[in-house]
Amino acid sequence: MPPAAGAPHDPLAPARRLSVAPMLDWTTRDFRYFARLLSQRVLLYTEMVTTGAILHGDPARHLGFDAAEHPLALQLGGSDPQALAACARLAVDDFGYDEINLNCGCPSDRVQEGRFGACLMAEPQLVADCVAAMRAAVPAHVPVTVKTRIGIDELDRYEQLLHFVGTVAAGGCTVFVIHARKAWLSGLSPKENREIPPLRYEVAAQLKRDCPQLSISLNGGVQTLVQARQHLEWADGVMIGRAAYENPWLLAGADAALWGDAPMPRSRHDVLDALEPYVERHLARGGRLAHITRHLLGLFQGLPGARAWRQYLSTHAHRHGAGLDVLRAAAAKVSREAAQRCGG
Repeated sequence: MPPAAGAPHDPLAPARRLSVAPMLDWTTRDFRYFARLLSQRVLLYTEMVTTGAILHGDPARHLGFDAAEHPLALQLGGSDPQALAACARLAVDDFGYDEINLNCGCPSDRVQEGRFGACLMAEPQLVADCVAAMRAAVPAHVPVTVKTRIGIDELDRYEQLLHFVGTVAAGGCTVFVIHARKAWLSGLSPKENREIPPLRYEVAAQLKRDCPQLSISLNGGVQTLVQARQHLEWADGVMIGRAAYENPWLLAGADAALWGDAPMPRSRHDVLDALEPYVERHLARGGRLAHITRHLLGLFQGLPGARAWRQYLSTHAHRHGAGLDVLRAAAAKVSREAAQRCGG
C-alpha cells in the first residue's frame, strides 16, 4: 500500500543530496573528521552500532564524535523497539546526532543472528514499530530514517517493497535510503551481496514516482559525481560508499558540483595540514597514528607518488611512537606542484 500523503519537512534535505554510506570499520570518527575537511556539505553516517553495544557497553566510545562532523547520522542495528528508542534518545539528547537511521539492509550472518539488518524486510510491521518507538523518543526535527534493500531472497517483487515502505512510513519514517540490489540471506557473503545481485535503479525510481511525498535516496554502484547528478534528476539524494573511501578526493568536488558552492581552495596537502591538529590530539590521548592514516591511503589516488605515499604510511605509521613526522614524510612523496597540476 502506498504511504499516506503529507510527509513533514526533512530538515536534512539539503545535506541529503550526497551522503557517505555507513561502512563497518571504515566510517569511523577518524575518517569522518577527514571527510569533513574535504566537504562541508555531505551528510556523514557512522558505522552501524548495535543497541547492545550502546546499552551494555561504553556509550561514549561508540557514540562520541567531533563537533566538526555535523551533519551526522547514527546508524543503529537492532529490532527491539524499546532498546532502539533508548539508544535513539541517548544519541540525540546526550550526543547531539542529527539523524537516527535503522539498518534494514545488511545481509551478514552475524546480523541475521541478531534479528536485524536485511532480514527485517520480512517483518515490515516490526520495523514500523521500531520506527514509531524511536520517533517518539527524539524531537520532531530529528529524522528517523531507514536504509533498506529492494528485496530479500524470494521477497523481491515490487509490490512487496511497496508494502514494506508503506508499512514503515505509517510508523513515522519519511526518509528511505534504497540500496538498489536485492540481498540473498544465504549463499552469498556480504561482499558478494554488494556485487552479484544486479543493480535495479529503475525500482528505486518507480518507488519515488509512486511515493512522491517520501524522501528517497539511492544507494549502490555510484562511483562519480557525474553519476550522482544524473540520479538526482529523480532522487532526493544519493549515497556513495566505497568510492568515497577509496578515492576520498572525490568529496572535495562535491560542494561545487552538487550544491553550487565555490570550488574548494584547499589542495590535498592543505587538507593534510588542516588534519594535523586532530592528529596531535589523537596522539596525545594515546592513540596510534595508524588509526588515522589507514583512512588516508587513497588521498593521492592517480597522482605520481601515490604508491610511495601508501607504502610509506603502511610501513611506518603502525610503529610505536609514530607521529606527525611520519605523516609529513609520506606526504613529501607526492610533490605539491604535481598535485596542483593534477587538480589538487
